Parts: sequence; C-alpha cells; structure tokens
Amino acid sequence: MQALGLTSPLSTTPRLHSSLAISFGGIRLGTNSVRVATAAPSESRGRLVAVRMGKRQTELTEIRGKNTEELLDEVVDLKGELLMQKLLWSARKDYDQGSIRRNRKRIARMMTVKREREIAEGIGKRMSRKLDKKWKRSIVPRPPPSLRKMLEESKESEENNST
Repeated sequence: MQALGLTSPLSTTPRLHSSLAISFGGIRLGTNSVRVATAAPSESRGRLVAVRMGKRQTELTEIRGKNTEELLDEVVDLKGELLMQKLLWSARKDYDQGSIRRNRKRIARMMTVKREREIAEGIGKRMSRKLDKKWKRSIVPRPPPSLRKMLEESKESEENNST
C-alpha cells in the first residue's frame, strides 16, 4: 500500500516516500508526484475577483435594462464582430486576444436574459427553439459595427485627400 509522505505545509507537490515504491514480478513501479492546489488565495486576488464580479453585475443590469428587440440587434452585431475577430485571428493579424472570449460570453449573457424573459412569459423550450429558428431566418446580413466604422473612416480620409 502506498502512502503520501509528509512535507512542509508550504510545499505544493507532496511526494511518495521512495521506500514505499512497489515492485511486482521484477518490474519496478516508480513513484509519481501529486499536485495539490493551494488552499489560501492571496488577498490581492480576492480583491480582483470582487472587481470582476462587480463589472459582471453592472453588465447584467445594463443587459436587463434593454428590451428584447434591442438585445437581438446587439446579438447580431456581436456575432458579426466575433466573425471579424476570428478572421483576424486566422489571418494572424494583430488583434485583442481576449476579445473573442469576451464577445462569446456577452452573447451568451444576452441569450440567457432573453430565455429568462421567455420563461417568465410561459414559453416552453420547444416553442423557444421554433422562435429562435424564425428569428435566425429573419436576420438580414449586415457588416459589423467595427467594419462600418472602418469604411466610414476610409471614406472621410478619401474626401479629405480629394479636397
């Protein structure tokens, strides 16, 4: 039987005693180290988590303050932004690495709020899926806001160069 060896409380990798290694039929089974997560987070980490939670709560109150149509319009815009960011990533262009994850999470929060409202209205899961399919078919493709902004800036620069 193997037992964990005693180590100092500050150590993160307790090891098995070498005297407890097992040999079986001439094959020696080595001892592996086991990683243990630290139990006490530092004080500064706790403050950072509290700040993040505060931002998330303010974002949720902002999302809940919008009506469903505004939410769906913003979801369409964010999905376009997400596509643009993934294209930049695949082309190995310079982009904000955390933006893809942030946009995915923001879309998920908006869709969650939408579903919460449907549940409050008494719309079941099956009907919700039908409504989602209908909504997805009704989406008119349009460029994401960042691309629209780039196009406007390029038009302004062309106008300035021509005058």
